[in-house]
Amino acid sequence: MTLRALLLAGTATAIAAPAVAQEVNIYSYRQPELIQPLLDAFTEQTGIEANVAFIDKGLTERLVAEGERSPADVILTTDISRLDQAVEAGVTQSVESEALEEAIPANLRDDEGQWFALTTRARIVYASKDRVDPSEVTTYEDLADPKWEGRICTRSGTHVYTLGLVGAMIEHHGEEYTKEWLEGVKSNLARPPEGNDRAQVRAIWSGECDISLGNTYYMGAMLADEEQTQWAESVNVLFPTFESHGTHVNVSGMAMTASAPNRDEALALMEFLASPEAQEIYAEVVHEYPASPAAEPSELVSSWGALAADETDLTAIAEHRADALRLVEEVNFDG
Repeated sequence: MTLRALLLAGTATAIAAPAVAQEVNIYSYRQPELIQPLLDAFTEQTGIEANVAFIDKGLTERLVAEGERSPADVILTTDISRLDQAVEAGVTQSVESEALEEAIPANLRDDEGQWFALTTRARIVYASKDRVDPSEVTTYEDLADPKWEGRICTRSGTHVYTLGLVGAMIEHHGEEYTKEWLEGVKSNLARPPEGNDRAQVRAIWSGECDISLGNTYYMGAMLADEEQTQWAESVNVLFPTFESHGTHVNVSGMAMTASAPNRDEALALMEFLASPEAQEIYAEVVHEYPASPAAEPSELVSSWGALAADETDLTAIAEHRADALRLVEEVNFDG
């Protein structure tokens, strides 16, 4: 029986729990309600209790402070920069697993096994249905073209999502080009950067701008909100690419902590979350794309269009984060 059937019916036969209680402890940047159905299914199948603590800020700092005394076995977080930060802080450990390596493509996992992606989200363009012909939106490089003057909205240049895109631009074109590109995009802004990705779509709906940068999953979140549905329905989801490359993606991911007191149970959970069935359900709940090629995106996510993702190694992009921030500040992007 598939995991989906297990979650819907709850009738699958669980593997008998051992005499000694087993558990795995999770520090999660994602809200527990988004992952609890999967954790319940994991416990049902394995007999291993999954305990989760929601930590939306300072997750890495907490692990550093706890050191070897930390009860956490696994971290679940979003954005490659947060995963990279955890690795750099020394709070993760290398994991060797054929199951994980077979399930998750090489460009979506650390080459030393320090982290593995669970889902991907594309950094796309939301465009007014009334004022933008979809054929106008082509590449990220094109966003610096004067034809977009006064038409672009975006969140802060110092936000991790923006820095991820800027880091990818550095990886593809170098710093000099990227600085000029940032200056061009800044000159095309309809207003100074402010708010989150949903606020940009609201600005399109209200007529303040015509296009905005945003993550794909926000469309799913807006459609699930009665007030925000009208914002979502005012825009098209369009997939720009880098010249000669695909659409920029970021990830949500997992890593085993350096101090993991329940290492075997942590590995069992990580392999479970990488399975196609778990991938599909997790991706559907968070409106993202499964990291595993063996899993399919939800019907809603698929309806937004085909994603041809940039396959550039995310670790290489993350290494440009400091330079990306420096360039954003040099051009006073938020000014």
